[in-house]
Amino acid sequence: MTERAEEGAGIEEGSAAKEGLLTRRQVAVLKLRRQGLSQQEVAEILGTTRSNVSILEKRAHQNVSRARATLRDWRMIQAPVTLTVPAGTDLFDLPGLVFREADRAGIKLDIGSVEIVVQVREKAPEALKKRVTVRDLEVAITEDGLVLVSEPLAA
Repeated sequence: MTERAEEGAGIEEGSAAKEGLLTRRQVAVLKLRRQGLSQQEVAEILGTTRSNVSILEKRAHQNVSRARATLRDWRMIQAPVTLTVPAGTDLFDLPGLVFREADRAGIKLDIGSVEIVVQVREKAPEALKKRVTVRDLEVAITEDGLVLVSEPLAA
């Protein structure tokens, strides 16, 4: 990467490249794109092709998505409260189950019943048929009251 490119991307000489999931080059591309530059402009700054910038950007976003999924899984693992919602459960019964478990653990939730239902619909839409779960769901409650929803991993 050229000195001009490093300055444009806000990367210092010798900055750590592989402490995270993004390469230095991916970080440079994302920073320049965040500044509003086109892929062609980024390519010119970095001394590469627009096609290469496109690939770097796409892979960077894939890495960020994997990192987010990993963090979500880690939060579920670390959550002090986890409950399995069995297939056949009415979606509108789910908030009551979540509130009861949170109360037992002394955890205050900052969301209401509607938000819990919406989260299930967004995070596991394929596990629902109309308003009934067709597969088991795993719901975790973190110490700070965050409600996480996922489908259990096959053992």
